[in-house]
Amino acid sequence: MARKGRTGDSNKSPGLPTKDEILEFIQSASGTVGKREIARAFNIKGAQRIDLKQLLRQMADDGLLSGSRKRLRQPGALPSVTVIEIFEIDEHGEHIGRPVSWDGEQHGSPPRVLLVARQGRRGSGPPPGVGDRALVRLSPSDQSEDDSIAYRAQLIKRLPRERQRLLGIYRAVPGRGGVIDPIDRRQLKEWPVPKGDEGEATDGELVRFEIAKPGRFGSTKAKVIDCLGNPDGQKSTSLIAIESFNLPNEFPPTVIEEIATLKTPTISGREDLRDIPLITIDPADAKDHDDAVWAGPDDDPKNSGGFVVLVAIADVAEYVRPSSAIDKEGLKRGNSVYFPDRVVPMLPERISNDLCSLREGEDRPCLAVRMTFDKSGRKRKHLFVRGLMRSAARLSYEEAQAAIDNQPNDQTGPLLETILKPLWQAYTALRQARNDREPLDLDLPERKIILDDEGRVSAIHTPERLDAHRLIEAFMIQANVAAAEALENKNAPVIYRVHDAPGEEKLTALRDFLATLHIKIAKSGPLKPQQFNSVLRQVRGGEFDQLVNEVILRTQAHAEYSASNCGHFGLNLRRYAHFTSPIRRYADLFVHRSLIRALGLGAGGLSDNEIARIDETATTISETERRAQAAERDTVDRLIASYLADQIGARFQARIAGVTRSGLFVRLAETSADGFIPISTVGNDYFVFDETHLKLIGERSGETYRLGDQVEVRLVEAIPSAGALRFELLSEGKQEKPIKPRRAKSRKPMHRKRRRSH
Repeated sequence: MARKGRTGDSNKSPGLPTKDEILEFIQSASGTVGKREIARAFNIKGAQRIDLKQLLRQMADDGLLSGSRKRLRQPGALPSVTVIEIFEIDEHGEHIGRPVSWDGEQHGSPPRVLLVARQGRRGSGPPPGVGDRALVRLSPSDQSEDDSIAYRAQLIKRLPRERQRLLGIYRAVPGRGGVIDPIDRRQLKEWPVPKGDEGEATDGELVRFEIAKPGRFGSTKAKVIDCLGNPDGQKSTSLIAIESFNLPNEFPPTVIEEIATLKTPTISGREDLRDIPLITIDPADAKDHDDAVWAGPDDDPKNSGGFVVLVAIADVAEYVRPSSAIDKEGLKRGNSVYFPDRVVPMLPERISNDLCSLREGEDRPCLAVRMTFDKSGRKRKHLFVRGLMRSAARLSYEEAQAAIDNQPNDQTGPLLETILKPLWQAYTALRQARNDREPLDLDLPERKIILDDEGRVSAIHTPERLDAHRLIEAFMIQANVAAAEALENKNAPVIYRVHDAPGEEKLTALRDFLATLHIKIAKSGPLKPQQFNSVLRQVRGGEFDQLVNEVILRTQAHAEYSASNCGHFGLNLRRYAHFTSPIRRYADLFVHRSLIRALGLGAGGLSDNEIARIDETATTISETERRAQAAERDTVDRLIASYLADQIGARFQARIAGVTRSGLFVRLAETSADGFIPISTVGNDYFVFDETHLKLIGERSGETYRLGDQVEVRLVEAIPSAGALRFELLSEGKQEKPIKPRRAKSRKPMHRKRRRSH
């Protein structure tokens, strides 16, 4: 039966339901809920459907809804039908799962799901085991039975096991097979391997394995089904991440065959840029050089004091044509993945390190943008050309910076007056415009891992941030903006790099947190980067500097690729597209092709099929980017855990980097290594998690540990294969007023006997 619509002060049109009514309807509905179902339930017709669409979009912007217009749900809530993975069989023999798809950074730990046995069902086969996936129908759990279980699940279909996810390190045990060490820090347990089931595995080898189903009273055992190599070997640490994240690591024969047929283009149809002294400035160990820069004063008398900047980018579209084997493989990979011990490239090395590497003194095809800026650094105009260039010099960031700092070497000395100083003069103007624009100014230094000849960590440090880095970054940002503007002016397809503003839910949490530090921020409505920067300036150099930087970072949305533009909040730009690295990002290659087609720059432009699939492409490359980031992060964690493995018992200075109900995450000051302190080992009190203030506080003592606190810790355990570190807290917490003890019920153990389903 249709519900009667109501008018609420938050709605835009009479007759619409209130936000609370919409949320109540979504929560109570048994099936899929989308815009159509909401309109039918509240009897919304005609023009009011447009008002409903706007209301739902506003609720999504406020963080109240997530999903698509056909399938809406509350953020952090699971759809009624979802896929879970069984990760635990508890002491009662019951199967516990977690959702396969879950945004942990936004919503915290994934909810625990109890798989309920369906009585009297014959012929359905054995229940899923640990590591299995299942399609299930969910219902909210009665948390009075067990508040650790968020959902109860009825099995719809057991899904085929994804064997590539069951990976571990085989350890031989003389005389009785061996064990498999975990590579997943969420499941830190060993899997016994009976003698004869180890296959060809040798001690220390990365293996793919399957779980043998135990009998009624038997223990779970593992069987090796594939041997993948030894990650302890020279420069092979990233092998675990490559296998566990299923990263494409070898190019198929069709790609190799196409590579062999590629030919370098001539000057025909291109603008000759070889007389312009473009130079590359990259890390000292860079093997590919896909961007070059030049700057000089503008000779237009109407732009007195202005500058012309030329940014030339390797013309990857010349070699990678739509629907070719190379193109399909590039889209599948989405981007290059950078590990400390290797690179998994998006494109074959013949392209990235040869044909499209802007080598010093060699002719290379390029797509270039000529930008004109006034003396205040504001862009007046731009022009894209397809050209042929010849790099005048290959410099490292350190070399270029040293020359500007009056310490030139034999290579940079002759370039100082004619090339380097004009570049820095143009950068000075762009820096002024950037300061006026005021993008989000978070201070988040990145660590760099140095490996020795054996592929093991020799040092971990935070590189100095030089003006040379900022110069290249400023020029690349302007080129990216120009690409987005040029395509919009031609009504051409664009895959934008978007970064949405923080949702209202996160902003409310931030306001509550900052209030505990006596820092005021706007009480309602959206915030701009300038307001975040004002907060950051207030704490800079003080006790809460790193803490506030971390909390503001967590407030931000994730950047992604999209065919729809919502601007880039962090950079404070209305339009932004990636253009400057087509060697390592497919998004940039798409933008190159769109520019070539829209501006009539020759062959290799965007195809009709690519235009039709633009949304699918944007989704794909957003997913591959997240996969790459996770794989890179996991590898760094494993390397650092291996580096610290022989320092068990050592003391370290650290900072609390995360506070949860289960314990504290800490980050070591010297190495930035991350580790965990279980709450059961903290102090001699019952500690309560204060989510608003991001702290643990003792009920009786008032002893408090808060996000950002500096502490001393002792390393208790290191598991290099999983990248896991466990610490013991040595520092006493800060003293606060004790809190009122919780009810006795809340002190009950997490594992209580559950009522069986009949």
